[in-house]
Amino acid sequence: MKIGILITGHPPEELAANGRYDAYFRRLLGETTFTYEAWSVVDGEMPASVDAADGWLITGSKHGAYEDHPWIPPLEDFIRVCWSAKRPMIGVCFGHQIIAQAMGGTVEKFSKGWSVGAVDYTIDGETYAINAWHQDQVVQKPETAQVIGSSDFCANAVLAYDDTFWTIQPHPEYDHDFIDGLLTYRGKGVVPDPLLDAAKIKLNTALDSAKVAAQMTQFFKKERA
Repeated sequence: MKIGILITGHPPEELAANGRYDAYFRRLLGETTFTYEAWSVVDGEMPASVDAADGWLITGSKHGAYEDHPWIPPLEDFIRVCWSAKRPMIGVCFGHQIIAQAMGGTVEKFSKGWSVGAVDYTIDGETYAINAWHQDQVVQKPETAQVIGSSDFCANAVLAYDDTFWTIQPHPEYDHDFIDGLLTYRGKGVVPDPLLDAAKIKLNTALDSAKVAAQMTQFFKKERA
């Protein structure tokens, strides 16, 4: 099965040695679990067709889904074509938000601020510790979406759109080393210091990224009519 990864942002230059964001998801899901091809949507690259891959994944980004960038409307169009074609798609953080926006939901800078570092989420009744890094949230879900995961801070943290789209607000692809880098290179002066300090304390938290990866793999591979 071929997964197309739509790259919508880049890591800080100081962390570039870890590769582009598509590399994070190949490591998360397993280099041999699928075949992969990536398009740097944030740089103006778009697939010619939804048929270029069997399933799609949209990465995180420093950009807001509601911002005026020339690559955002074509990406929203692509999402809606995937929906019409029943082509499976996963969205993570920005990907979660842009899918919701494209499908009629609302994304905003959350009035209560940032969520950073290890956070407990309830997904299908089970608790998962996953790294977060976001201020924007889906504040109103699309009518087609069902909430299957949330946290005390983020009500619409995991959304399912029938068996076609599955999206998640936190970052299962981020390990603690990357979060530590974000705290150092992107957090200072942007995220309030008390939140940065609290996230630092949680850098040894056991994460459930592998369990989320298993869910993502199962979602892509499930049989569909």
